[in-house]
Amino acid sequence: LENGRLFAVLKTGEEGVPDGMKVDTQGNLYSTGPAGIWIFRPDGTHLGTIRFPEVPANCAFGGRDGRWLYVTARTSVYRIRLKIPGIRP
Repeated sequence: LENGRLFAVLKTGEEGVPDGMKVDTQGNLYSTGPAGIWIFRPDGTHLGTIRFPEVPANCAFGGRDGRWLYVTARTSVYRIRLKIPGIRP
Protein backbone atom coordinates (compact mmCIF):
# COMPACT_ATOMS: atom_id res chain seq x y z
CA LEU A 1 0.00 0.00 0.00
CA GLU A 2 1.39 3.32 -1.08
CA ASN A 3 0.14 6.88 -1.33
CA GLY A 4 -2.70 6.24 1.11
CA ARG A 5 -4.92 9.05 2.28
CA LEU A 6 -7.48 9.60 4.98
CA PHE A 7 -10.87 8.63 3.51
CA ALA A 8 -13.30 9.61 6.29
CA VAL A 9 -13.54 10.45 9.98
CA LEU A 10 -16.45 9.06 12.00
CA LYS A 11 -16.38 11.24 15.10
CA THR A 12 -19.58 12.05 16.96
CA GLY A 13 -18.89 11.48 20.63
CA GLU A 14 -21.33 8.56 20.49
CA GLU A 15 -20.56 4.91 21.17
CA GLY A 16 -19.33 2.76 18.30
CA VAL A 17 -16.43 2.51 15.86
CA PRO A 18 -16.14 1.77 12.13
CA ASP A 19 -16.28 -1.97 11.53
CA GLY A 20 -18.32 -3.77 8.86
CA MET A 21 -18.18 -2.21 5.38
CA LYS A 22 -20.00 -2.86 2.10
CA VAL A 23 -20.20 -1.10 -1.30
CA ASP A 24 -23.26 -0.47 -3.50
CA THR A 25 -23.44 -0.56 -7.31
CA GLN A 26 -22.66 3.18 -7.51
CA GLY A 27 -19.47 2.78 -5.47
CA ASN A 28 -20.86 4.27 -2.24
CA LEU A 29 -19.37 2.84 0.95
CA TYR A 30 -21.61 1.73 3.84
CA SER A 31 -19.77 1.47 7.16
CA THR A 32 -21.04 0.63 10.61
CA GLY A 33 -20.03 3.32 13.06
CA PRO A 34 -21.21 5.51 15.91
CA ALA A 35 -25.04 5.46 16.07
CA GLY A 36 -25.60 3.87 12.68
CA ILE A 37 -24.55 3.07 9.14
CA TRP A 38 -22.44 5.86 7.64
CA ILE A 39 -22.67 6.25 3.86
CA PHE A 40 -19.86 7.83 1.82
CA ARG A 41 -19.41 8.60 -1.87
CA PRO A 42 -16.30 7.14 -3.54
CA ASP A 43 -14.51 10.49 -2.99
CA GLY A 44 -15.14 10.31 0.79
CA THR A 45 -18.02 12.80 0.94
CA HIS A 46 -20.42 11.84 3.74
CA LEU A 47 -23.87 11.32 2.19
CA GLY A 48 -25.66 10.59 5.45
CA THR A 49 -26.12 8.22 8.36
CA ILE A 50 -28.88 5.67 8.86
CA ARG A 51 -29.42 5.79 12.62
CA PHE A 52 -30.25 2.79 14.80
CA PRO A 53 -31.36 2.40 18.43
CA GLU A 54 -28.34 0.13 19.02
CA VAL A 55 -24.69 0.29 17.98
CA PRO A 56 -24.41 -1.63 14.69
CA ALA A 57 -21.69 -4.24 14.25
CA ASN A 58 -21.90 -5.39 10.63
CA CYS A 59 -24.02 -5.11 7.50
CA ALA A 60 -24.81 -7.09 4.35
CA PHE A 61 -26.85 -6.57 1.20
CA GLY A 62 -29.54 -9.14 0.49
CA GLY A 63 -32.83 -9.90 -1.17
CA ARG A 64 -33.47 -10.91 -4.74
CA ASP A 65 -32.53 -7.47 -6.07
CA GLY A 66 -29.83 -6.63 -3.49
CA ARG A 67 -31.78 -3.63 -2.15
CA TRP A 68 -32.22 -4.87 1.42
CA LEU A 69 -29.53 -3.84 3.89
CA TYR A 70 -29.32 -6.19 6.88
CA VAL A 71 -27.62 -4.80 9.97
CA THR A 72 -26.54 -6.73 13.05
CA ALA A 73 -26.37 -5.08 16.47
CA ARG A 74 -25.91 -6.26 20.04
CA THR A 75 -29.37 -7.77 20.48
CA SER A 76 -31.12 -7.33 17.14
CA VAL A 77 -30.96 -7.71 13.37
CA TYR A 78 -32.44 -4.83 11.35
CA ARG A 79 -33.51 -4.69 7.70
CA ILE A 80 -33.85 -1.53 5.62
CA ARG A 81 -34.98 -1.18 1.99
CA LEU A 82 -32.57 0.89 -0.15
CA LYS A 83 -32.99 2.64 -3.50
CA ILE A 84 -29.56 1.55 -4.75
CA PRO A 85 -28.66 -2.17 -4.82
CA GLY A 86 -25.55 -3.38 -3.10
CA ILE A 87 -22.71 -5.43 -4.53
CA ARG A 88 -22.95 -8.97 -3.21
CA PRO A 89 -20.27 -11.66 -3.16
